[in-house]
Amino acid sequence: MVSGSLHTRSFGYVDPNFPNPGGVNDTSIIIYGYTPSIALAAFAAAWFFVHLVLHTAQTCKFRSWWWITFSVGMIFEIVGYIARSLSAKQDPYNLNYFVLNYFFIVTAPVFIAAGIYTILSALIARLGSQYTFLRPTFILAFFITSDVISTIVQIAGATLIGVKESNSEDPTTANNILLAGLAYQVFAMSVFVILMLTFEFRARRAIKERRLQVFCLSFTVATLMVYMRTIFRLIETAEGLGANLSTTEVYFACLEFAPIALVALLLCIWHPGRCLGPKVRDSRERFAKRHGSDPASVQY
Repeated sequence: MVSGSLHTRSFGYVDPNFPNPGGVNDTSIIIYGYTPSIALAAFAAAWFFVHLVLHTAQTCKFRSWWWITFSVGMIFEIVGYIARSLSAKQDPYNLNYFVLNYFFIVTAPVFIAAGIYTILSALIARLGSQYTFLRPTFILAFFITSDVISTIVQIAGATLIGVKESNSEDPTTANNILLAGLAYQVFAMSVFVILMLTFEFRARRAIKERRLQVFCLSFTVATLMVYMRTIFRLIETAEGLGANLSTTEVYFACLEFAPIALVALLLCIWHPGRCLGPKVRDSRERFAKRHGSDPASVQY
């Protein structure tokens, strides 16, 4: 059984108002660096549940099954914040709650990003490959594979951190593993952002002709929100356990929850299935025919 006494290292946090139950799965400190807010966790779970329903309903309505990965991302967010709620309400020292919270909240943006990568591929198919340097199939394969690899490394690092803390051992190596996964994810996402912005700039006339300006704007903001969230995670991990970013929940709320919540809202209002249609590799001709004989007559 893990001892309920104060952690011997300087970054250990024990809530004076929440005695350590000393259960078999309890660590000697609260790994979060604070006791999570039940209000934030419950609100986040409810927010993502509402958007799970709205996104899935629109995906079914417009038969845009390629966007179903976003709904999977919403499910992961919900499970992650339910685990965080259990940490907040029942036992913030519980290692299982922490690992579940971290696993699902960190993994959720992988599915969300997969949908974002697919949007760019769909836009290239509709507007023309002459505006980009890479083929849509390569974009999907490379960036999705990069996200999967980086996330596996991050989860391995986070799990090791939990184990090390549970055994009152130095978690530096585990934190470095987590940092390596995040660094690669930021690198890959940086390449994607440059590719996306370059494509949108070169295809700006075609975007205007198809009246896709508002959709592309929401897509751009959504991408930058995911990118900002990834950068936050990298800086937080680089600071190390016990630093200001990792032990202040307001940063988590503003730079982890809020960006993904905004992405869910934007792409719910301008749903890719409604704006781009049911197929990823839809040709420009079929796209124009489905929405009207004159491409410029398409309304968004």
